[in-house]
Amino acid sequence: MSVVRVLGLAALVVGFALPAASQGIPKAQSPEEVGFSSIRLKRLPDRINEDVKAGKIPGAVVLIARNGRIVMFDAFGFRDREAKAPMQTDSIFRIASMTKPITSVAAMTLVEEGKMSLADPVAKYIPAFGETKVSVTKNNPDGTVEMGLEPQDQPMTIEDLMRHTSGLTYGVQGSNNVVKRSYYDMKVMDGGQTNEEMAGKLAKLALLYQPGTHFEYSMSTDVLGRVIEVVSGMPLDKFIEERIAKPMKLGDTAFEVSADKKGRGARPQKEGPRNEVPPIPDVTYKATWKSGGAGLVSTAADYARFLQMFANGGELDGVRVISRKTIDLMTANNLPPDIKMGDGMWRLGPLEPSARMGQGFGLGFAVRTDQGRNPLAGSPYDYHWGGVWGTYFWHDPRERMYVVFMMQSPSMGEQYHAVLRDLVYQALVN
Repeated sequence: MSVVRVLGLAALVVGFALPAASQGIPKAQSPEEVGFSSIRLKRLPDRINEDVKAGKIPGAVVLIARNGRIVMFDAFGFRDREAKAPMQTDSIFRIASMTKPITSVAAMTLVEEGKMSLADPVAKYIPAFGETKVSVTKNNPDGTVEMGLEPQDQPMTIEDLMRHTSGLTYGVQGSNNVVKRSYYDMKVMDGGQTNEEMAGKLAKLALLYQPGTHFEYSMSTDVLGRVIEVVSGMPLDKFIEERIAKPMKLGDTAFEVSADKKGRGARPQKEGPRNEVPPIPDVTYKATWKSGGAGLVSTAADYARFLQMFANGGELDGVRVISRKTIDLMTANNLPPDIKMGDGMWRLGPLEPSARMGQGFGLGFAVRTDQGRNPLAGSPYDYHWGGVWGTYFWHDPRERMYVVFMMQSPSMGEQYHAVLRDLVYQALVN
């Protein structure tokens, strides 16, 4: 497919499918071979190019695969606009919360080995969580509000960590919520701490809700990373390297990359109401804290291999990572029917895993349960998640298709969830 380039970058998109082919995912002979219209599909790169030219985004990489074949794998705009460095298909991105599915798969390998169970209390592996209290508020007649503490009605479990029903939350500077403010005050996301220290801080703070009662997007997957360390006896970065990255040949997926890959790191541009560069760490930045919820870097091709493993039922290139039934469990709605949404979860917009939005949450990502209700185009049983820095993926098993989108633009990330889905699905004609 011929794609019009902007800003004189046409000659730089060489080897349309070479990186993907080298990663073991073959290229379709044409979009029509796997049910797409070339003419209609061109609307997607045209839109991305328009936004690059208008200065709305620095650049992006898009990878679309159907029936195990690459339909589109292309780079747009700039890897670094300030340096006038063009985006390449092998550019490396900070993927933020797209780390969560990878950490969740890592944890499920331990479940499959019988070393832990989803029903296990977190306190079995991090005893301090057995003493963690739950915050309660009382509204007084004079209008004042008191905060108290009560024991957990039922213990926080490993499953609670994976589906964000643990009672944990994220910290917010200056929040009116005492619990969220305490996270910020305690510096629970300090890059200089270890996972053990991070979990120790959280265990001392109050839970926002009783475990199992509310969906509250949170640092749950970070705590899961610490559980993996305790159960496996390995640091989280080494465990993911040995169990996920090496077997699946994800050569650019890690918590940081070596200095020789610095020139492949995608950089953000000035954006937002203050016209500032978002504080996205360089891909070579090495933090002590290996965040299981948001710490990885990756490429579109690497993440495509991860999703192809799901599409294949847990196996890739003859290597089985997890079982078919584990994938069935992970991609089902794991939220209880009486679950409530946390007070601020409406801010997730179409990602909110509520009946109102026609979706739930699996083990590491949102799962669509109903057609309609959600403004994002898709199919029942598709699953998806994004990262705060602008990355996004979804896998639609009904259409045998997955899409990986890599961009470093927090302000445009949510908008592109809709852009991508609308323009990919409108091009799917067979």
